[in-house]
Amino acid sequence: MHGYAITLRIEQISENVLRLEEGSLYPALHRMTQAGWLRAEWGVSDNNRRARYYSITAAGRKQLEEEEQNWAELTEAVARVLRFV
Repeated sequence: MHGYAITLRIEQISENVLRLEEGSLYPALHRMTQAGWLRAEWGVSDNNRRARYYSITAAGRKQLEEEEQNWAELTEAVARVLRFV
């Protein structure tokens, strides 16, 4: 997907709870591309504009698994603390 489509998809999946701004999305995409987690290629969007398309790499899938595990551990720890409140 290209950057704007990624923004729309995240907002759609989260039912508009998560809102992304260009100022945060594109630097994040750039950092993930530099880290080798995403591959970026130029293409043409649905409205015939030049756009950069991103796809996840094998290294990105591995990093995603690690981040999901970290998130699960963090949310479980927060849940444990909240049980004592």
